[in-house]
Amino acid sequence: MSTEPAQSVERPSPARMYDYFLHGTNNYPVDRAAAEAVIGRVGQTLTRDVVWENRRFLGRAVRHLAEECGIRQFIDVGAGLPSQENTHHVARRAVSQPRVIYVDNDPAVAEHGKRLLTEDERANTGIFTADLRDPGSILDHPDTKSLIDFSQPVGVLFIAVFHFIRDSEDPKGIIRAFRDRMAPGSYLALSHLCVEGGPDDERRMMEDSYRNATAPMVYRTAAQIADLFEGFELVAPGLVPTGRWRQDDPDATSTDRMYAGVARKL
Repeated sequence: MSTEPAQSVERPSPARMYDYFLHGTNNYPVDRAAAEAVIGRVGQTLTRDVVWENRRFLGRAVRHLAEECGIRQFIDVGAGLPSQENTHHVARRAVSQPRVIYVDNDPAVAEHGKRLLTEDERANTGIFTADLRDPGSILDHPDTKSLIDFSQPVGVLFIAVFHFIRDSEDPKGIIRAFRDRMAPGSYLALSHLCVEGGPDDERRMMEDSYRNATAPMVYRTAAQIADLFEGFELVAPGLVPTGRWRQDDPDATSTDRMYAGVARKL
Protein backbone atom coordinates (compact mmCIF):
# COMPACT_ATOMS: atom_id res chain seq x y z
CA MET A 1 0.00 0.00 0.00
CA SER A 2 1.29 3.46 -0.84
CA THR A 3 2.23 5.74 2.03
CA GLU A 4 1.54 8.86 -0.02
CA PRO A 5 -1.05 11.36 1.22
CA ALA A 6 -4.43 10.78 -0.42
CA GLN A 7 -4.45 14.18 -2.11
CA SER A 8 -1.09 13.38 -3.69
CA VAL A 9 -2.57 10.32 -5.38
CA GLU A 10 -5.81 12.05 -6.37
CA ARG A 11 -4.07 14.88 -8.25
CA PRO A 12 -1.52 14.41 -11.06
CA SER A 13 2.07 14.96 -9.96
CA PRO A 14 4.64 16.49 -12.36
CA ALA A 15 7.25 14.03 -11.01
CA ARG A 16 5.05 11.02 -11.76
CA MET A 17 3.97 12.43 -15.13
CA TYR A 18 7.67 12.90 -15.95
CA ASP A 19 8.21 9.25 -15.01
CA TYR A 20 5.41 8.22 -17.36
CA PHE A 21 6.92 10.24 -20.21
CA LEU A 22 10.15 8.28 -19.59
CA HIS A 23 8.15 5.02 -19.88
CA GLY A 24 8.52 4.45 -16.15
CA THR A 25 6.12 2.51 -13.93
CA ASN A 26 6.16 4.69 -10.79
CA ASN A 27 2.92 6.51 -11.55
CA TYR A 28 -0.82 6.29 -10.93
CA PRO A 29 -3.91 6.33 -13.17
CA VAL A 30 -4.43 10.04 -12.48
CA ASP A 31 -0.86 10.74 -13.67
CA ARG A 32 -1.18 8.57 -16.77
CA ALA A 33 -4.49 10.19 -17.69
CA ALA A 34 -3.04 13.67 -17.27
CA ALA A 35 0.12 12.76 -19.21
CA GLU A 36 -1.85 11.24 -22.08
CA ALA A 37 -4.02 14.35 -22.16
CA VAL A 38 -0.89 16.49 -22.51
CA ILE A 39 0.46 14.22 -25.26
CA GLY A 40 -2.88 14.42 -27.01
CA ARG A 41 -2.87 18.21 -26.92
CA VAL A 42 0.75 19.06 -27.69
CA GLY A 43 2.17 15.85 -29.16
CA GLN A 44 5.30 13.79 -28.55
CA THR A 45 7.81 16.59 -29.17
CA LEU A 46 6.93 18.67 -26.11
CA THR A 47 6.41 15.64 -23.92
CA ARG A 48 8.48 12.51 -24.36
CA ASP A 49 11.08 14.02 -26.73
CA VAL A 50 11.76 16.98 -24.43
CA VAL A 51 11.85 14.78 -21.32
CA TRP A 52 14.36 12.36 -22.83
CA GLU A 53 16.44 15.26 -24.12
CA ASN A 54 16.47 16.75 -20.63
CA ARG A 55 17.41 13.41 -19.05
CA ARG A 56 20.40 13.13 -21.35
CA PHE A 57 21.45 16.68 -20.47
CA LEU A 58 21.46 15.66 -16.80
CA GLY A 59 23.84 12.82 -17.61
CA ARG A 60 26.19 15.00 -19.65
CA ALA A 61 26.20 17.74 -17.01
CA VAL A 62 26.98 15.36 -14.14
CA ARG A 63 29.67 13.65 -16.19
CA HIS A 64 31.24 17.03 -17.02
CA LEU A 65 31.19 18.14 -13.39
CA ALA A 66 32.66 14.88 -12.12
CA GLU A 67 35.24 14.22 -14.84
CA GLU A 68 36.37 17.72 -15.79
CA CYS A 69 35.57 19.88 -12.76
CA GLY A 70 36.45 17.50 -9.95
CA ILE A 71 33.05 17.68 -8.24
CA ARG A 72 32.60 14.85 -5.72
CA GLN A 73 29.29 15.84 -4.13
CA PHE A 74 25.91 16.69 -5.66
CA ILE A 75 22.50 17.96 -4.58
CA ASP A 76 19.82 16.98 -7.09
CA VAL A 77 16.79 19.19 -6.35
CA GLY A 78 13.44 18.22 -7.84
CA ALA A 79 15.05 14.92 -8.73
CA GLY A 80 11.86 13.16 -9.79
CA LEU A 81 11.25 9.45 -9.56
CA PRO A 82 14.21 7.10 -10.02
CA SER A 83 14.80 6.35 -13.67
CA GLN A 84 17.66 5.55 -16.00
CA GLU A 85 21.09 7.09 -15.47
CA ASN A 86 20.46 8.73 -12.11
CA THR A 87 22.97 11.26 -10.79
CA HIS A 88 24.82 8.85 -8.52
CA HIS A 89 25.09 6.26 -11.31
CA VAL A 90 26.73 8.74 -13.68
CA ALA A 91 28.99 10.24 -11.01
CA ARG A 92 30.18 6.84 -9.78
CA ARG A 93 31.58 6.06 -13.22
CA ALA A 94 33.82 9.11 -12.99
CA VAL A 95 34.80 9.36 -9.31
CA SER A 96 35.08 7.02 -6.37
CA GLN A 97 32.23 7.17 -3.82
CA PRO A 98 30.52 10.45 -4.81
CA ARG A 99 28.11 11.83 -2.22
CA VAL A 100 24.66 12.55 -3.60
CA ILE A 101 21.50 14.05 -2.10
CA TYR A 102 18.18 13.64 -3.94
CA VAL A 103 15.26 15.91 -3.00
CA ASP A 104 11.70 16.14 -4.27
CA ASN A 105 8.42 17.39 -2.83
CA ASP A 106 6.61 14.23 -4.00
CA PRO A 107 6.81 11.60 -1.21
CA ALA A 108 6.86 8.84 -3.84
CA VAL A 109 10.39 9.89 -4.85
CA ALA A 110 11.90 9.07 -1.45
CA GLU A 111 9.64 6.04 -1.02
CA HIS A 112 10.69 4.40 -4.28
CA GLY A 113 14.24 5.72 -4.35
CA LYS A 114 15.26 4.30 -0.98
CA ARG A 115 14.05 0.86 -2.01
CA LEU A 116 16.19 0.92 -5.15
CA LEU A 117 19.48 1.87 -3.49
CA THR A 118 21.96 -0.94 -3.00
CA GLU A 119 23.67 -1.44 0.36
CA ASP A 120 26.84 0.08 -1.05
CA GLU A 121 25.01 3.14 -2.42
CA ARG A 122 23.17 3.90 0.84
CA ALA A 123 26.35 4.96 2.62
CA ASN A 124 26.86 7.96 0.30
CA THR A 125 23.35 8.69 -1.00
CA GLY A 126 20.50 10.47 0.74
CA ILE A 127 16.90 10.79 -0.46
CA PHE A 128 14.28 12.84 1.35
CA THR A 129 11.10 14.83 0.84
CA ALA A 130 11.29 18.62 0.97
CA ASP A 131 9.97 21.61 -0.94
CA LEU A 132 12.27 23.73 -3.09
CA ARG A 133 10.28 26.78 -2.02
CA ASP A 134 11.79 26.33 1.45
CA PRO A 135 15.55 26.12 0.76
CA GLY A 136 16.35 25.76 4.45
CA SER A 137 14.42 22.49 4.60
CA ILE A 138 16.96 21.12 2.12
CA LEU A 139 20.15 22.88 3.13
CA ASP A 140 19.66 22.20 6.85
CA HIS A 141 18.24 18.69 6.56
CA PRO A 142 20.15 16.11 8.62
CA ASP A 143 20.92 14.02 5.51
CA THR A 144 22.39 17.07 3.76
CA LYS A 145 24.48 17.95 6.79
CA SER A 146 25.81 14.41 7.08
CA LEU A 147 26.77 14.00 3.41
CA ILE A 148 27.52 17.46 1.99
CA ASP A 149 30.54 19.50 3.04
CA PHE A 150 29.73 23.06 2.01
CA SER A 151 33.32 24.14 2.63
CA GLN A 152 34.16 22.14 -0.53
CA PRO A 153 32.80 22.58 -4.08
CA VAL A 154 29.40 21.02 -4.70
CA GLY A 155 27.28 20.54 -7.82
CA VAL A 156 23.69 21.73 -7.35
CA LEU A 157 21.28 20.43 -9.99
CA PHE A 158 18.00 22.18 -10.78
CA ILE A 159 16.97 20.06 -13.76
CA ALA A 160 13.54 20.93 -15.20
CA VAL A 161 12.30 22.23 -11.86
CA PHE A 162 12.09 26.03 -11.95
CA HIS A 163 9.36 26.08 -14.59
CA PHE A 164 7.17 24.81 -11.72
CA ILE A 165 8.04 27.86 -9.58
CA ARG A 166 5.99 31.04 -9.95
CA ASP A 167 7.63 34.48 -10.00
CA SER A 168 5.77 35.23 -6.77
CA GLU A 169 7.67 32.35 -5.13
CA ASP A 170 10.98 34.16 -5.74
CA PRO A 171 13.01 31.73 -7.89
CA LYS A 172 16.10 33.97 -7.74
CA GLY A 173 15.86 34.08 -3.95
CA ILE A 174 15.71 30.29 -3.83
CA ILE A 175 18.88 29.99 -5.90
CA ARG A 176 20.53 32.72 -3.83
CA ALA A 177 19.97 30.67 -0.67
CA PHE A 178 21.86 27.78 -2.24
CA ARG A 179 24.55 30.02 -3.72
CA ASP A 180 25.27 31.55 -0.32
CA ARG A 181 26.09 28.07 1.05
CA MET A 182 28.15 26.94 -1.94
CA ALA A 183 31.94 27.22 -1.80
CA PRO A 184 33.82 29.00 -4.61
CA GLY A 185 34.40 26.53 -7.42
CA SER A 186 30.95 24.99 -6.96
CA TYR A 187 28.64 24.57 -9.94
CA LEU A 188 24.98 25.11 -10.75
CA ALA A 189 23.27 23.11 -13.53
CA LEU A 190 19.81 24.22 -14.62
CA SER A 191 17.33 23.48 -17.40
CA HIS A 192 14.06 25.32 -18.01
CA LEU A 193 11.24 25.47 -20.56
CA CYS A 194 11.72 28.54 -22.73
CA VAL A 195 9.24 30.92 -24.37
CA GLU A 196 11.37 31.17 -27.51
CA GLY A 197 11.40 27.41 -27.96
CA GLY A 198 8.04 26.88 -29.65
CA PRO A 199 4.80 28.42 -30.94
CA ASP A 200 2.64 30.46 -28.56
CA ASP A 201 -0.43 28.22 -28.92
CA GLU A 202 1.65 25.17 -27.95
CA ARG A 203 2.89 26.96 -24.83
CA ARG A 204 -0.64 28.02 -23.84
CA MET A 205 -1.91 24.46 -24.20
CA MET A 206 0.96 23.18 -22.07
CA GLU A 207 0.29 25.73 -19.34
CA ASP A 208 -3.41 24.89 -19.39
CA SER A 209 -2.70 21.15 -19.17
CA TYR A 210 -0.87 21.63 -15.85
CA ARG A 211 -3.47 23.85 -14.18
CA ASN A 212 -4.87 20.95 -12.14
CA ALA A 213 -1.48 19.41 -11.32
CA THR A 214 0.23 19.85 -7.96
CA ALA A 215 2.46 22.53 -9.55
CA PRO A 216 1.85 24.95 -12.46
CA MET A 217 3.85 25.24 -15.67
CA VAL A 218 5.70 28.58 -15.92
CA TYR A 219 7.57 29.41 -19.12
CA ARG A 220 10.33 32.04 -19.10
CA THR A 221 12.32 33.84 -21.78
CA ALA A 222 15.95 32.97 -22.42
CA ALA A 223 16.93 36.28 -20.77
CA GLN A 224 14.90 35.44 -17.67
CA ILE A 225 16.46 31.97 -17.48
CA ALA A 226 19.94 33.46 -17.86
CA ASP A 227 19.11 35.83 -15.00
CA LEU A 228 18.66 32.84 -12.69
CA PHE A 229 22.44 32.28 -12.98
CA GLU A 230 23.18 35.57 -11.19
CA GLY A 231 26.36 35.18 -9.15
CA PHE A 232 27.64 32.37 -11.36
CA GLU A 233 29.67 32.33 -14.58
CA LEU A 234 28.27 30.17 -17.37
CA VAL A 235 30.73 27.70 -18.85
CA ALA A 236 30.87 27.03 -22.60
CA PRO A 237 28.67 26.77 -24.57
CA GLY A 238 26.59 29.02 -22.28
CA LEU A 239 22.80 28.93 -22.12
CA VAL A 240 21.66 26.88 -25.12
CA PRO A 241 18.84 24.52 -26.13
CA THR A 242 19.12 21.49 -23.86
CA GLY A 243 19.86 19.04 -26.66
CA ARG A 244 22.82 21.14 -27.82
CA TRP A 245 24.66 21.46 -24.49
CA ARG A 246 28.03 19.66 -24.96
CA GLN A 247 26.35 17.17 -27.24
CA ASP A 248 28.52 14.13 -28.00
CA ASP A 249 26.99 13.69 -31.46
CA PRO A 250 27.74 16.71 -33.71
CA ASP A 251 24.78 15.78 -35.91
CA ALA A 252 22.29 15.58 -33.02
CA THR A 253 19.20 17.75 -33.23
CA SER A 254 17.35 19.56 -30.46
CA THR A 255 13.68 20.28 -29.89
CA ASP A 256 14.72 23.78 -28.70
CA ARG A 257 11.78 23.80 -26.26
CA MET A 258 14.02 23.84 -23.18
CA TYR A 259 17.23 25.76 -22.48
CA ALA A 260 20.05 24.64 -20.20
CA GLY A 261 23.35 25.79 -18.79
CA VAL A 262 26.05 24.95 -16.26
CA ALA A 263 27.76 27.73 -14.33
CA ARG A 264 30.60 28.09 -11.83
CA LYS A 265 30.46 30.08 -8.61
CA LEU A 266 33.41 32.45 -8.56
